[in-house]
Amino acid sequence: MNIQPYCNSLTAYSRYKTRVVNIGDVPLGGDNPIRVQSMTTTDTMDTLATVEQSIRMIDAGCEYVRITAPSLKEAQNLQNIKTELRKRGYNAPLIADIHFTPNAAELAARIVEKVRVNPGNYADKKKFETIEYTDNTYVAELDRIRERFTPLVKICKEYGTAMRIGTNHGSLSDRILSRYGDTPLGMVESALEFLRICEDNNYYNIVLSMKASNPQVMVQAYRLLIKKMQELNMNYPLHLGVTEAGEGEDGRIKSAAGIGTLLEDGIGDTVRVSLTEDPEFEIPVAKALIARYSNRSGHKEIPDIQSMPYSPYDYQRRIASEKVNIGSGNVPRVIVDLSRKQTITPASLFAAGYNYSVPLDKWNLSDQACDYIFAGDNPIDFALPGTVGVIYNYEFWQKQADQSRCYPFLDLKTFFSTDRHSPILNFVSISVDDLASLAELKKSGAPVVLVMQTSNDHGMAEQRRLFIELMNIGCDLPVVVKRAYNTNDENEFQLHCSTDIGALLLDGFGDGVWVQADNIPLKIINSTVFGILQATRTRISKTEYISCPSCGRTLFDLQETTAKIRKRTDHLKGIKIGIMGCIVNGPGEMADADYGYVGTGVGKITLYKGRNVVERNISSEKAVDALVELIKKHGDWVEKES
Repeated sequence: MNIQPYCNSLTAYSRYKTRVVNIGDVPLGGDNPIRVQSMTTTDTMDTLATVEQSIRMIDAGCEYVRITAPSLKEAQNLQNIKTELRKRGYNAPLIADIHFTPNAAELAARIVEKVRVNPGNYADKKKFETIEYTDNTYVAELDRIRERFTPLVKICKEYGTAMRIGTNHGSLSDRILSRYGDTPLGMVESALEFLRICEDNNYYNIVLSMKASNPQVMVQAYRLLIKKMQELNMNYPLHLGVTEAGEGEDGRIKSAAGIGTLLEDGIGDTVRVSLTEDPEFEIPVAKALIARYSNRSGHKEIPDIQSMPYSPYDYQRRIASEKVNIGSGNVPRVIVDLSRKQTITPASLFAAGYNYSVPLDKWNLSDQACDYIFAGDNPIDFALPGTVGVIYNYEFWQKQADQSRCYPFLDLKTFFSTDRHSPILNFVSISVDDLASLAELKKSGAPVVLVMQTSNDHGMAEQRRLFIELMNIGCDLPVVVKRAYNTNDENEFQLHCSTDIGALLLDGFGDGVWVQADNIPLKIINSTVFGILQATRTRISKTEYISCPSCGRTLFDLQETTAKIRKRTDHLKGIKIGIMGCIVNGPGEMADADYGYVGTGVGKITLYKGRNVVERNISSEKAVDALVELIKKHGDWVEKES
């Protein structure tokens, strides 16, 4: 399969080159560093609060400060904010965030260094209606948009103001949805329509983004955008972000899975991590994601890819045969590493999702209970729960009198040198150095699960290369992705692990995950792995919250409200709840949510089932209870276990 590449190389790290866009005194794209940005959460009319928060963001390393301008009055006040910041010696470029209001955009473009417009909202129609467009009516609608959008383009050109055309998966217009559906292609075409209007006016100071709360959709959209730009001889810089990522661990994992996947392939010129936290806390996360690539180009060489057996623009899980409960239609399995412990006791499993009750003499399993334990050469002399298997080093496994639910781990050389294999399951370690032996391994009749390891600095690409080789030779053995980390920094571990493993899972690669990190608590490792599986939608183990990061439009305290909703609903495995501060970030941007909690006025909440309004203007004091009742009404509620 010949697939047009969306990056310079799938095996050799190289930054994807884009054109330079001037944004104040901080240029973007080309050979410039990957820039970091965030967005204020204050009321734009509160000049002092917005200035103070902007300063905290800039001091934390924010290079572009985005401020919402939902109406003309906020756009006017951008001048006061800018004047005060400059007076205090802060010259970071300001970006006006625009959705529905052309007049606000046209004023803001005369004041700030950049404006962001959302094609799905700006001059387009978004009423969640299914409309059948003929070619003529579609063109007529585009002509109407051109008439509304062109004045802003001309102002930006005259004032030297940059523009981000920021498509959002959840706020595609009814017109785009009617033709392309709720797809990455629809996101790309939405941006290209506005981009063509800009180019027709000889305006090129443009940045593009393709944001979604689902990292899989987001990654596919950016790749497809680059492919389309290459076909059209375009090279605009890209702003990366997973929208509505949420808070805490979940928000960081989801952001790293999406943003990190693209950074691994050299894609991205600026990054914003959207967390439901104060914006200054987003900056260190973005910087940590970016810092990893400063010296990546010197990595160990990876063999070139001769043929692409899959499309990077469409998700399809690699077909694998089933070995016990790994591969085929099974969810990816989780292996925890207990091999470095001096002794393994029932308490050793607590952090891996198993809790042993001494009085009741039984195991209690959480939704994040691991599937296998790697014990190395450590004996386990107590009865394990029936849902978990044990993996031993090969020599130690041979000595076990009882080999029920325990399996050997061995390298490829040992595997080929002996015929004493487990008749049930063998875990065989491979690396990119074993490419020549894979065909021989395929012929083996033993039940094998491959454990794919790497020590390459560009490890994700090396492991992806191995998956591609397996597909090209028709080897359908299940594969466990194994990664090892030496850091003792929990945040760094979480971000790097989410990038490395998340990137493979998003392309449909991996039937299991095995992470070794001796300096990180097992509870963090296990939680991170399950979080990655959740973020990539490959194994759902908990409630998902699609929560916006707040801004000046927000009509309630998002952090406090998210905490309240999480407290009541975090046991509802597999349910997705959108928590949005206002209608702009409401039913559109929570496209994947099952239920929605949206601010529609001060102290007023509107509830949604999917994209449909269920009840409007509920008092915020009663809204969480009403959300619970709505979930119960639709049969998705279960009571918490005491």
